[in-house]
Amino acid sequence: MNSDLPPLRTAEQRGSDLDEARAMYEAGYNGDDFVTELTDSPFEYRYTVRGNDEMTLRTSTFLGSIAGGIQPKDEYVVSWLTVGEGLLDVGQDEAPMVVGRPFMFPTGRRFRFEMADYRQSLVHFDARFLERIAAEHDGTVVGPVHFDHSAIPDVDRLRRWKSTITAVAKTVLGDDDGPLLRAEVNRTAAIALLETFPHSGPTRPDAALLASNARLGAAVEFVHAEAHRPLSATDIAVAAGLSLRGLQQSFQQLLAVTPMEYLRGVRLDRVRAELLELSPREARVSDVAKKWGFAHPSRFAAAYVTRFHEYPTDTLRRSR
Repeated sequence: MNSDLPPLRTAEQRGSDLDEARAMYEAGYNGDDFVTELTDSPFEYRYTVRGNDEMTLRTSTFLGSIAGGIQPKDEYVVSWLTVGEGLLDVGQDEAPMVVGRPFMFPTGRRFRFEMADYRQSLVHFDARFLERIAAEHDGTVVGPVHFDHSAIPDVDRLRRWKSTITAVAKTVLGDDDGPLLRAEVNRTAAIALLETFPHSGPTRPDAALLASNARLGAAVEFVHAEAHRPLSATDIAVAAGLSLRGLQQSFQQLLAVTPMEYLRGVRLDRVRAELLELSPREARVSDVAKKWGFAHPSRFAAAYVTRFHEYPTDTLRRSR
């Protein structure tokens, strides 16, 4: 058995005491200024948790009204209503909660919400776990991921999300809690989240990391400075004063990508920057892509969508 896998977590709290419910939700979501009130429905609440420290599936029923400010600690949360109504990010970038349509909690800041007479499903991801998966999946650096909570994924993405999370739930809520199966299910859910909801993450190592790893810093700076030139991993290694093996190990261990994957990410960033500055009358996506070394249109488009969660033609259409 993999002793490193987090133990299974199962919990349930329910009742009909309004003050008890308010205290539970406020504490559980790092909340403040919660206001709970009765509605026409007889009040009751129920909150369940199932999963482990990497990912938990949760349900919340609250037959009353509740409002307040929250900022979940060290977690990314996606949710959807099955019954009821609500408003997310009240007073800022407000977004209605629509029954059946999943939405991300705003990330990296406190936000306010209002909800009433609802039943809700949630998936909580541990921040370090999701950030590691995001770095592996997106070919970026491990670090905070920003989700656009107001963005509405397209129908196909939502359909795939629903199909995946339904299968995940059958495993998480079932009796088979083998460590390998749970690890794969958690990873599957995390990748589904990343492929469904628009997000961005760090694309360049922070100064502290580079300062403590001078040769890696030299390699990164060389890639950014010379990305417009034909480069090989050997070129990068020579510039950084590393052996080819040492270069590969440094990138894999500290940035979780290969040197050439990092270079490809930088070039995709350059393509996007140019597309945002051009108009459809001035340029074609294929020309900009070829300029930055992307010769295969479909592979380029797939890599672009993976990194930026939109097609390059869409970027060009909404440019200045």
